Amino acid sequence: MIESSTLTESLNQFYSGIFEKELIEEIAQVGTLKSVREGEKIIEIGEYVKAMPLLLEGAIKILREDKEGDELLLYFLSRGDTCAMTLSCCLGQSKSEIRAIAEMDTKLIMIPVEKMEEWTAKYKSWRNFIFESYHSRLTEMLDAIDTIAFLNMDERLMRYLQEKVKINQVDLLQITHQEIAYDLHTSRVVISRLLKKLEREGMIKLQRNSIKVINL
Repeated sequence: MIESSTLTESLNQFYSGIFEKELIEEIAQVGTLKSVREGEKIIEIGEYVKAMPLLLEGAIKILREDKEGDELLLYFLSRGDTCAMTLSCCLGQSKSEIRAIAEMDTKLIMIPVEKMEEWTAKYKSWRNFIFESYHSRLTEMLDAIDTIAFLNMDERLMRYLQEKVKINQVDLLQITHQEIAYDLHTSRVVISRLLKKLEREGMIKLQRNSIKVINL
């Protein structure tokens, strides 16, 4: 288990201007540092959530699953984020309704659920952080709904690629057509056809198992 002093140093790199010094020290004392590899599941559907993730490095994608077992991407989490749906499960002591998978190698702090309400009452910065997190995730979920309801699949695909570029901070995405199809809840054939269309329009450049996004 990592020493609290090392964890405090990691927290200070990003949260020193966001959380009170006392809160950072408490997080370091009770939090558990966790490293996950790209593609590794962090939270599974149907599990009870006993700790809240606080991202230090990397990114996580949050997915829902339908009755047939097909996945739908809801939103991405990046450095400094937490997951509103995880917060709801923690506070309500209910089973998770989402799946969280590491988009890349990720480092996060797992905070015990019992500290949630205590810190909300004790620290203004934590209270503001939680409310802002709820608002941000709600906005992202509404954007996801709008994307599905109002955008054509090629527009959804381009927005997805641009979001992946933003999260990964590279314009060359190492990803297969099948992986994109899973995230967008469609078929590989549809994705391949639309990618070729986007390439003809000069928005992307297709390479072997990778896509270079030109129109950012």
